[in-house]
Amino acid sequence: MLHQVILPPSTATAVTRAEIVAAFSYALDITEGQPAGHCIRACWIGFQVGRELGLSDAELNDLYYTLLLKDLGCSSNAARICELYEADDRAFKQGYKTVGNSLAATLHFVFAKTAQGRPALRRAAAIGNILKNGDAIAQELIVARCTRGADIARSLRFSDAICDGIYRLDEHWDGSGRPGRLRGDAIPLAARIALLAQVVDVFHTHAGRAAAMDEATRRSGNWFDPELVVALHRVANRDGFWATLRSPVIEQRVVRLAPEAEAISVDDAYLDAIAAAFGQVIDAKSPFTSGHSGRVADLTDAIAAKMGMLGPRRAWLRRAAFLHDIGKLGVSNAILDKPAGLNSDEWVEMRAHAAHTRAILGRIGVFVDLADVAAAHHERLDGCGYPLGIGEAQISRETRIITVCDFYDALTADRPYRSALPVEEALRIMQQEVGRAIDPQCFEALRAIAES
Repeated sequence: MLHQVILPPSTATAVTRAEIVAAFSYALDITEGQPAGHCIRACWIGFQVGRELGLSDAELNDLYYTLLLKDLGCSSNAARICELYEADDRAFKQGYKTVGNSLAATLHFVFAKTAQGRPALRRAAAIGNILKNGDAIAQELIVARCTRGADIARSLRFSDAICDGIYRLDEHWDGSGRPGRLRGDAIPLAARIALLAQVVDVFHTHAGRAAAMDEATRRSGNWFDPELVVALHRVANRDGFWATLRSPVIEQRVVRLAPEAEAISVDDAYLDAIAAAFGQVIDAKSPFTSGHSGRVADLTDAIAAKMGMLGPRRAWLRRAAFLHDIGKLGVSNAILDKPAGLNSDEWVEMRAHAAHTRAILGRIGVFVDLADVAAAHHERLDGCGYPLGIGEAQISRETRIITVCDFYDALTADRPYRSALPVEEALRIMQQEVGRAIDPQCFEALRAIAES
């Protein structure tokens, strides 16, 4: 008998937008290679600065969500970073953020990390490209990141001010930033505070309190608005500021910071929008997964309907399908986009994405019941799948549906190591796995849809 997942009741009054966004921000942290909780800690830092400046409730609301969602577009440049610098995108991003703001420090890091371990001629060519086209490359990467982040925030019905704050995150006070080289007060205040908070958390996590404050002071007047740095020094000297950053309950404290007007419950339609939006974040990680989450979600819904699943349960399952690969945000593009077979260490990292999916979704109250369903889509009926190696009796009908849809889309879309397969060939390959990897009923429903 199949294990059945119990459909949760309507979530319209169960959770606030702040809780959901705060929990999902951990997915953005792993994409950037940052220690878990980076966006949460940046929100705490930046919000204290905003309060110190006497911002209105409306301004604090815009600041709050700009801080939590500042990295919403970060997956969109991962593949390009991996390609240009021939490096692990997550490690490169993490290391780059700890580099000082001098040109010499930046060049030293880039030269040391670009094509590390590659043959001399190949490494020289990669570094030469960076030297020749560095400014254009930096602009391309920032524009991709900021544009995608603002667009996704807009799809989630966040205000224009929040979207603009995300878009302008990398502008600098002295006009040396990107994407628009805005200067001074022309930069949205929320973006100015968010960049300061980001740097403070990165350096505090990497090297401690003194290093964080030294870096903020060093960048005052060039990267940072001097008034904000003064405000930061004031709040940083208050009891509890640094202790909260190290607290195991900082997420709960940050959720409680949400301005009262924004501590609103969300309905099922908004949860659908959240799932679809983070599906976009996932798919932006690699050119080979563009649209994958959306296609899997649509096909999952179609198969569920064909198998008689009722509307509310189908909507719930569709969210799981959108989010089934969210753990891949924690996998390097050097692995995701590799045109050849993976070695044993790379397979370990790739397979870890299922556990990442469970961990991320498990943090989100209204998505907890989705966590096991989504994370198990690489399990097999014969018990030879991953991450747990469970067998037929433990794999739910919901997971079986996502599995067959994921398998089909992987075969019928381009991959780094091959072109998309025709529908007929994909179905032939899948037929050989029926009863071993994939469920017979789910496969027949898929076949009927694919051949119609």
